[in-house]
Amino acid sequence: MSTQFFAEKVFTGKEVLFNQIIAVENGRIQSVESGTPKTGMPQVTNLAPGLFDSHINGGEQFYFTERADEETIDDIYQASVNTGTAYVLPTLITSPHDNILKGIEATRSYMESNPDSGVLGMHLEGPFLNPIKRGAHLAAFVRKPTNAELEEIIQYGRDVIRLITIAPEMFTEDQLQMLLESGITVSAGHSNATYAEAMTAFDQGIQLVTHLYNAMSAFGHRAPGLVGATFDTESVYAPVIIDGTHCDFGAASVAYKIKRDKLFLISDALFLGQKVTQFKWGEFDAYLKDGKYINSDGNLAGATISLGDAVRNAVEIIGIPVQEAIEMATVRPATVLGLQDKIGSIAPGYPAVFTTFNDNLENFEVLRY
Repeated sequence: MSTQFFAEKVFTGKEVLFNQIIAVENGRIQSVESGTPKTGMPQVTNLAPGLFDSHINGGEQFYFTERADEETIDDIYQASVNTGTAYVLPTLITSPHDNILKGIEATRSYMESNPDSGVLGMHLEGPFLNPIKRGAHLAAFVRKPTNAELEEIIQYGRDVIRLITIAPEMFTEDQLQMLLESGITVSAGHSNATYAEAMTAFDQGIQLVTHLYNAMSAFGHRAPGLVGATFDTESVYAPVIIDGTHCDFGAASVAYKIKRDKLFLISDALFLGQKVTQFKWGEFDAYLKDGKYINSDGNLAGATISLGDAVRNAVEIIGIPVQEAIEMATVRPATVLGLQDKIGSIAPGYPAVFTTFNDNLENFEVLRY
């Protein structure tokens, strides 16, 4: 099946093109060329690659860690599509070993049953974290890795776990090397690493941190911490939650000026749509208050924004150019996860999966041919 449509502005992932005709055949982009729309040709105002959220915990109804099943994965995916995000990594946080294996199997089964969906794997956030920086993660399940548990997660999660968040200071050098050689992208987060420990981990191969500023050793002039090491290592990528709650907009602006093309966007949404106003899973709880999910300890328990909201905040509040904000939600997360040849750009050969939006950075919608 072939089709053509017209876009006034095309954000390719590298540049902005104007007045383009996009030709699609069998679900793939065939060409992107300047032109004028023909009579009856579909038209869009702004066309971007499908947005990619590498850190999202729940959909409109269900929370992946509580219900590690295909129904929840589908809820996350559909809720994301409904807010303009085409690709996701459902995120399973610190929980018992059996629940991790259950989440891996559910994700594998969903991907096999829905090969054309935007579920690209899963993000395992924990359980090998520093309890000092566990945030809303339950202390009962935070643990140091054992070789046996690591080996089973790596083996069972092969081709399913795309991303794992760990506190590198909780690992031996051999354990970290085992994880780095597994093919899973490793991110440092929920970590109280010193500057020196973080730099050692970066030297060993970690090139990503989890939700910059949140649940990590802060920058201080005598103790630069994981934040300082991230700022001081040009090659390290840093996702940020630009909601004004998890990260003050001023701090996001500082991060943008320092990290530049290594800064990207995530939602870290606990739920999308704010339909769930209170939630409890064992000792984990969350209440929606003033547009924030807070647990009974007073800690943030997850965000409420969509990735489209993050793009709009990046542009309107931080002052990031639209093209760059789109890169921060598409090609940059794709690149850090080794998916840049599959998603994140508008060019011949890439999937005909797009996100459209109006000039006010509203009405984010997924467009699929």
